[in-house]
Amino acid sequence: MELNEIKGIGINTIKDLNNLGINNVLDLVTYFPFRYEVLEKTDMNSVCDGDRVIIDGICENTPNVYYISRKLNKMSFRINTGDSVKKVVIFNRAFLKNNLVPGKEIIVIGKYDIKHNEISASDVKFGLLKGTTIDPVYHSSYKINSKKFHKIINMALGKEPVFDYVPSVLNEKYKFMDKGRAVSIVHNPTSKHLLDEALKKLKYEELFLFMLKMNYLKNNNNSTNGLKRDVDFEEVDKFISTLPFELTEDQLKSVKDIYNDLVSPKRMNRLLQGDVGSGKTIVSFISLYINCLAGYQGALMAPTEILALQHYNNIKNLFPNLKVALLTGKLKIKERREILCDIREGNIDIVIGTHALISDDVIYKNLGLVITDEQHRFGVNQRSNLKNKGITPDILYMSATPIPRTYALTLYGDMDISSIKTMPSGRKPVKTILKSNAEIKEVLYMMLDELRKGHQIYVVAPLVEESENMDMENVYELEEKMNKAFGKVAKIGVLHGKMKADEKDDIMDKFKKCEIHILISTTVIEVGVDVANATMMVIFDSYRFGLSALHQLRGRVGRNELDSYCILISDKETQRLNVLTNTNDGFKVSEEDFLLRGSGDLFGLRQSGDMSFKLADIKRDYNLLLQVKEDSNNFLNSNDYVSDKNQHIRILLENSTNLD
Repeated sequence: MELNEIKGIGINTIKDLNNLGINNVLDLVTYFPFRYEVLEKTDMNSVCDGDRVIIDGICENTPNVYYISRKLNKMSFRINTGDSVKKVVIFNRAFLKNNLVPGKEIIVIGKYDIKHNEISASDVKFGLLKGTTIDPVYHSSYKINSKKFHKIINMALGKEPVFDYVPSVLNEKYKFMDKGRAVSIVHNPTSKHLLDEALKKLKYEELFLFMLKMNYLKNNNNSTNGLKRDVDFEEVDKFISTLPFELTEDQLKSVKDIYNDLVSPKRMNRLLQGDVGSGKTIVSFISLYINCLAGYQGALMAPTEILALQHYNNIKNLFPNLKVALLTGKLKIKERREILCDIREGNIDIVIGTHALISDDVIYKNLGLVITDEQHRFGVNQRSNLKNKGITPDILYMSATPIPRTYALTLYGDMDISSIKTMPSGRKPVKTILKSNAEIKEVLYMMLDELRKGHQIYVVAPLVEESENMDMENVYELEEKMNKAFGKVAKIGVLHGKMKADEKDDIMDKFKKCEIHILISTTVIEVGVDVANATMMVIFDSYRFGLSALHQLRGRVGRNELDSYCILISDKETQRLNVLTNTNDGFKVSEEDFLLRGSGDLFGLRQSGDMSFKLADIKRDYNLLLQVKEDSNNFLNSNDYVSDKNQHIRILLENSTNLD
C-alpha cells in the first residue's frame, strides 16, 4: 500500500517522509522509536535538589511569558498537585500558553529546585498520569516532530500485513509473539513487559535476517568454482625454512589455512587479522608465493603509495627469481604502458600497487590471488570489477586492527578468519606512558635521551593547520617548537596528507635513511610504515583519537629489539587512555574501544551492511547475536528452508546482492 492511500496523510507530509527514506506504508510502520520516555509519578518526599521529577496536577493560573530575545522566551505558571503548589518555568514553549488555562490537567517533567520550590521544566504534557505511561520517541526532522510521527504511524498501522521472516519453527521454539502485534506494541506500549516481548521478537528477526544473509553469501561464495592449485606443501615448507627468522605458531597456522583454501576448488574469501607488528605481511608474501607456484598471477593492493613501495622492495628481495612490478600513479606513460603489456602477456608474476590495480586498463592474463592490505574491506563494487573482467580470483584481506569477536561475527561474517595473536620472538613490548601538558619538559628530556642514542622519533599532531575552533596542536606549530628544542641536535621533517605524493615519498625516504631524526606527522603514518630505528612515538592531544587508532600509531615503534616508548600527551579522558598504558594486546584494546565508542566508530567508516540495525545493538544484544548465528545457519541447511511456507525468505535471500 502506498502512503497516499492512507487517509489523513497529505501530499506535503508524504514529501517530507520521502526525504527521510520512507516511501511506503511498510517503511513507515517499521520506522521504530529510538527510545522511550517512561512517565511514572515521582515521590516528592524522597527527591533531592536537582533531581529529575515527573508530577501531575492542575494549572493554577494563566502563564506569564517573557521574551528575552527574538529566539528565546520564558514562560512561568503554577501547578497544584493536590499536596502542594509549585512554580514551573519553561523556555521556548510560549505557544502552549493558550492551552494552559487555569484548571487544565497537566503533566510536568523537569528538574526540581528545592530551595525555590520550582521546577525547571523540559516538557509539559496534557492530562493526568494513570499508573505508568510509556511514550515512544522518534528521530524527527524539522518538519515532522516525534508526536506527529507517532500520529501518522498510528494511521498506517494495520493497513498492510507485515511479513514475518522468522521461520515458524523458531517462532514456536522461542514462543515469540505475532509480528504484526509486535510492531503495534513497539509504537504503542501499554506495559514494560509487553514492550520487552515485542522488542525481543523484532530484534531477533533483525539479527536473524542479517546473519541469514551472511551465511547465504558465505555458502554462495564457497560454492563458486575457485582455481584449484596443485602445489605440494613441502615446497612451501622448504621456502619457510630459508627465512632468517622462525614463523610463530599463529603465522604457521594462518599459512596452512590459506594453503588449504588455495588448493581447494572453492574460492577463498578470508580475512587475515593480527596485531601491529605480528607478521601478517610475511604470511601474505608466502600466499603470493603459493599462488605463483601454481602458475597464477598475484596482486597486492596497499592503501598508500609509500606502503606499496615498501612491499615492492621487500618482495623483490625475498623472491629474486619472480617477476615483480610496481603500479602507481607516479609512473611515466611509457613505463605504465610497458608494465600493463607485461601483465596482459603474463610476463609479471606479482603486481604491487594501490587500488589502481583493478582499474579498467589493467588486464591480467591469469590473476589467481588478490590481497588487500588495508583496514577496510575490499568493496563489493571492486569485486564486481574483477568479475566483470571474467576473473574470479581468491581474495585475502589483511586487517591491522584486530576486531572484537562481536564485530567480526557481523562485519566479516561472510568470511573465514585467521588471527595472528602471538608476536615474533625478540620483540619487546612498547612502554606506554601518559603525560599531561604540564609535564612536557619531562617528555622533551625523554626525547633527547633517545636522540643521543642515535634513535629516531615520531611526533603526531591531530591537525595539519591551525584551527580557529579547536585549541589543538598542529604539525607546523609542533615543527616550530621541536626546532626550538632540538634544532641544534636533530633534523626535523613534516609529513601530512595534504602534501603531494612525491613530497611525502621524499620525506619518508629521508626518515628511513636517518637523514631526518624527528618526523612530525598526522595519522598518515598510521598504516604500515616500517622504520626499525624509530623507538619513540609522541602523540599530542591523544584524547582526540580512538584507542584502536592510538594502538596503530604505537605500532610504528617497537619493530626491533630496542626499548621503545609511546608517550600520550593529554589533560582529558585520562581514564580511557590508561587502557593503552595497561596493555599492548591489540585485541584487548579493540574490545575496549568497541565497548567505549560503539561499533560504528571503530574504523571511522560505515561498511556495507555495517551495523544498520533499527532496533538491535550488537554490544547489548551479544548473546542474542550468538544464538541467532547458530539458528540461521541451522535453518539454511535444513528442510525448513526449502519448504513452501518459507518461500518469501528464499526470495529475499536470492535477491540479496549485499548485506544492506
